[in-house]
Amino acid sequence: MAANIPELFGSKVFNDAEMKKRLPKDVYRAFLKTIDEGVPLSRDLANVLSHAMKDWAMEQGATHFTHWFQPMTGITAEKHDAFLSPEPGGSVLMTFSGKELIKGEPDASSFPSGGLRATFEARGYTAWDPTSYAFVKDDTLCIPTAFCSYSGESLDKKTPLLRSMQALEKQTLRILRLFGDDTVRHATPMVGSEQEYFLVDEDLYKKRPDLIYTGRTLFGSKPPKGQEMDDHYFGSLKPRVSAFMKELEEELWKLGIAAKTRHNEVAPGQFELAPVFSTTNISTDHNQLTMEMMKRVASRHHMVCLLHEKPFAGVNGSGKHNNWSISTDAGDNLFQPSSTPSRNAQFLLFLTAVITAVDEYQDLLRLAIASAGNDHRLGANEAPPAIMSIFLGDELMDVVDSIIHNTDYQDKERTYLSIGADVLPNIRKDSTDRNRTSPIAFTGNKFEFRSVGSSASIAGCNIVINTIVADALSTFASRLEDADNFQIALDALIREELTKHQRILFNGNGYSDEWVKEAARRGLSNLPSTVEALPHFVTDKVFSLFARHQVYNRTEIVAHYEILLENYYKTIHIEAMTLADMVEKEILFASSRYQDILANVVLHKKALDLSADLERARLEHANSLSSEIAKELYSLKEKLSAVESETDSLTAARFYRKEIVPCMDIMRTQIDELESFLPSELWPYPTYKALLFSLEGEPRK
Repeated sequence: MAANIPELFGSKVFNDAEMKKRLPKDVYRAFLKTIDEGVPLSRDLANVLSHAMKDWAMEQGATHFTHWFQPMTGITAEKHDAFLSPEPGGSVLMTFSGKELIKGEPDASSFPSGGLRATFEARGYTAWDPTSYAFVKDDTLCIPTAFCSYSGESLDKKTPLLRSMQALEKQTLRILRLFGDDTVRHATPMVGSEQEYFLVDEDLYKKRPDLIYTGRTLFGSKPPKGQEMDDHYFGSLKPRVSAFMKELEEELWKLGIAAKTRHNEVAPGQFELAPVFSTTNISTDHNQLTMEMMKRVASRHHMVCLLHEKPFAGVNGSGKHNNWSISTDAGDNLFQPSSTPSRNAQFLLFLTAVITAVDEYQDLLRLAIASAGNDHRLGANEAPPAIMSIFLGDELMDVVDSIIHNTDYQDKERTYLSIGADVLPNIRKDSTDRNRTSPIAFTGNKFEFRSVGSSASIAGCNIVINTIVADALSTFASRLEDADNFQIALDALIREELTKHQRILFNGNGYSDEWVKEAARRGLSNLPSTVEALPHFVTDKVFSLFARHQVYNRTEIVAHYEILLENYYKTIHIEAMTLADMVEKEILFASSRYQDILANVVLHKKALDLSADLERARLEHANSLSSEIAKELYSLKEKLSAVESETDSLTAARFYRKEIVPCMDIMRTQIDELESFLPSELWPYPTYKALLFSLEGEPRK
């Protein structure tokens, strides 16, 4: 581990300190103006900037550059070009122009486009995002960029995210002006994204085709011990894991990623990393890099990092907790309660905007975290349910109730405070418990959205959160700007909105059957799977929302909807094909071998006139299970063949959800039972016992 962390941190990033040191003052000031005001950078200034960036990158060992972007695959993409430029006489110069910095042209035809681009329409453009610093990875200068089609539609996650941040800032500033704040120029959504993951031994991983192809185990009998003893959570780190975490943090710190917290999670073999908050755009970039580095560093330690939401049944799945807030350039967190009455009025208005937004757009928020992998995770083992709700904690809930019912609020010091826009209670930070079953929890000065899947880009959920809160703030601002008396109008607005949307507030157990019934009584939507959620993306209400705030146009929404549907059913198709292959080639064969052994024992005992009742019973059980598995395998292959010709994405997705998934679930139950009594030496794959407890011992060299 490097001795000087401050010196190490950001050493692979062309950050503000490097720019200030290397750029002429006029170029540096012009660049800051580009960041601060969106003023385009001239070609001459871009050339100076790109030259300085190239020189710095070469000092870091870089020989190539790439426009690093985030297509709709859910991972990042990069095409590398060398700095070299041939010269007459056989020599070369190392060059990097302003044009190459600002704009690139990768082939767009092979990325998911939802029909926006045909194969013969290959052109796509990458455009430099100057709000996210360039960095060096391996031997390549990586320039964070947006990715769009030839006709201008977004083909990535960064473009709509930047648009949503701009929309939220615009409406936030309108509200702040109403409270008399004329000095704040920027209001930025901030995110801290906690990342959960599993580690397994590399040798065991290579023996599980399901882990290799799908990222999760498609079957696995429960081991004698799982997470029942709660002894893994926050436990001491095993040497192999500790060595991995130390190297991971060093790699992340070099990239300017403020990895702060590391610990064992609840399930055996499960861990978590949490960074310091940053702007939503940079946090999204950093989380993509974090996932990439986790996989890369794990490989160096002869381990594999699993980012699937539910790699193992029966134990905790993995998510990423998206901690979201809004901060101003004056350093104020708009969700920080205050002892100042006017500030508390402002706080309550922003709190009310989130409550309104989540209630109005429950379905949109649910589909923002929808995926085939997350369907396995939501609703169990500390993952929040699919029903959207907000946890405020007892004290803040009491404040909200007193506002709704226009009654006095009594705080914990037994001090009575009148509820009004001008005299609001002193709400203390972190004064209540946490609720792990809540999808969205207010945790003192931020909202923690716990439903995001561990493999997902956080861009998707933040695009939605930014936009729906911007929409609520826009409505509030329009009403308050037209009011004759701001204080009276503010008081009425907060009370009316909280009364109207109080159904979304729930502090209880989100796992209980009673909550499902209560949520239905309240009129909350319950969309248990991706297939139920995604059609809510293509509604007039959603089209209008995103158009109002210029985040997506209708064509982009339809394209992204098609991509999400295709991702869903293609994921399940790969899982089904993998399961069928493993059953046909190994599992049924292992069962046959076991039955042969048992049959020979039965014959041998019969010849010796000994009882073979136990062996005969086990033989019949194995034969019966094998027959059932073979029957279900035949049914699965028939269903897969039947859906091959389906061209409509929604129809195909519904078929996979209704027919293929249940068939796989039945097979899993049968296979797990077979595994539970077959001798371990006959079972062809590493078991849960081996996989979940595979990290003992010292680091391997």
